[in-house]
Amino acid sequence: MSIQTIDGFLLQKMFLAGAANLEAKKEWINELNVFPVPDGDTGTNMTMTIMSAAKEVSAIDVPNMENLAKAISSGSLRGARGNSGVILSQLLRGFTKEVKKEEAIDSIIIARACERAVETAYKAVMKPKEGTILTVAKGVGVKVSEMAKKTDDLEEIIDSAIKYGYEVLDKTPDMLPVLKEAGVVDSGGQGLMEFLQGAFDAFLGKEIDYASLAGEEKVDEGVKYTYETSFVLKPEKNPADIDGDLRGYLDSLGDIDSFAVNNDTIVVSMKTDDPGLAMHKGIKFGVLTNIKVSNLKDADVLVSETTTEETKEVASNEPRKPYGFISVSVGSGINEIFTSLGVDYVIEGGQTMNPSTADILDAADKVNADVIYVLPNNKNIILAAEQAEKLSKDKKIVVVPTKTIPQGIAAVINFNSEVSSEEALAIMTEEIGNVKTGQVTYAVRDTSIDGIAIKEGNIMGIADKGIAAVGESVEDTTVEMIGTMVDEDSELISIYYGAEVSEEDAAKCAKTLEEKYPDLEIEVNKGDQPIYYYIVSVE
Repeated sequence: MSIQTIDGFLLQKMFLAGAANLEAKKEWINELNVFPVPDGDTGTNMTMTIMSAAKEVSAIDVPNMENLAKAISSGSLRGARGNSGVILSQLLRGFTKEVKKEEAIDSIIIARACERAVETAYKAVMKPKEGTILTVAKGVGVKVSEMAKKTDDLEEIIDSAIKYGYEVLDKTPDMLPVLKEAGVVDSGGQGLMEFLQGAFDAFLGKEIDYASLAGEEKVDEGVKYTYETSFVLKPEKNPADIDGDLRGYLDSLGDIDSFAVNNDTIVVSMKTDDPGLAMHKGIKFGVLTNIKVSNLKDADVLVSETTTEETKEVASNEPRKPYGFISVSVGSGINEIFTSLGVDYVIEGGQTMNPSTADILDAADKVNADVIYVLPNNKNIILAAEQAEKLSKDKKIVVVPTKTIPQGIAAVINFNSEVSSEEALAIMTEEIGNVKTGQVTYAVRDTSIDGIAIKEGNIMGIADKGIAAVGESVEDTTVEMIGTMVDEDSELISIYYGAEVSEEDAAKCAKTLEEKYPDLEIEVNKGDQPIYYYIVSVE
């Protein structure tokens, strides 16, 4: 007997099953990424995006299209991380816009909803690229529309669409040469198909292990830690000076959800079995405010993704300013550089953990200004920042399209407060175009990029246009990478050394550069960033 409609209860099951399947496959999806760098990846970003919505969906006792649409759309939009996560949230936003006023979904409605989902996602990306999650989503949508004209049997429609989606996914290496060279399909497209496959399994009545929805993300008897706690620390010392000590201790107590260093505060949110120890450690450094503790094992307590007291303006007692800055950063040294340049709020994240749209909106709540400039400092964060720009209601958020830490520093330095926000944005955008960036890290697997064979453990120098150097030595690879960045117009080389590089090694590298480029100014800064031995800029 064919199934011709999907009601609220079935849609809820399908969504949660899709989320569970995506979560279960996230590490495998991460491994599909082209660049073999040890950082936050597609599977993680998509999973955290979908789990943000799953929390809200699972909390609905009597599901219908309207309350499910709101939970799916708002949860995924606010929780969106990384480009793949933002695109997934836009697909869900478009789909739910089409079904929210319906009592149930039939063949005609699902075809319209899939079409709107794809249309919404493509509009969200300034320069859509084929061979990505967008292409896979479009293929699924086209097949749904095609099948809906032939039958009203939803099992037949969805089954055909998923099979075709996998066919399109298998063709993504033919559309993007970089995928073919690395021997992988598009990771975002794979993530989308895993979500759809999980949803279809629930549609077919298969038993789904909902426990795979991570315990930290879903209030359940199997949660890993008992309490969720958050607080704002106003330290007696410079926050950057205690960053490592406090963060390391808290990390030993549980899972840190966020650790945001402001110019005069540190905002912490974490899960632990002993919130008292976490707060006691904080008190050693200063004064705690906005303390909140929730019992995750109490069925009556739900963890809220949206506004809580600690996300309100920390600076609400200060006079409102005409403008302010939020910067995404990583590493106590780089955090301190941004705050010394006048950045009001630093979001800890960057390449190792892309902050969500909600993280950026919450940071904006804490900056008491009319216009807030956001520096993503990573190409994989720009879409989430732009999504925050659209969702912000009481403040004007302006996204400066910085793709790297040095670009973010250049943007702040060249900010002009005497002109309109539009003119200021234009000036900063022009200036960041003059900054060349390189980053030095290590490879986590064997691969080939741009014809360069890379072995696990190799040191890689990654410049704006891709792999610039590969070697065995951090210093040699760094110098070789910089050699591809310097030209006759270059005047300044700035190097920011990471947590795994000593001050002595950084000075030795700088001396080598001074000997090689005697006419250029060499500037050395402690970045203290993880993962990347050096972040370098040439101007």
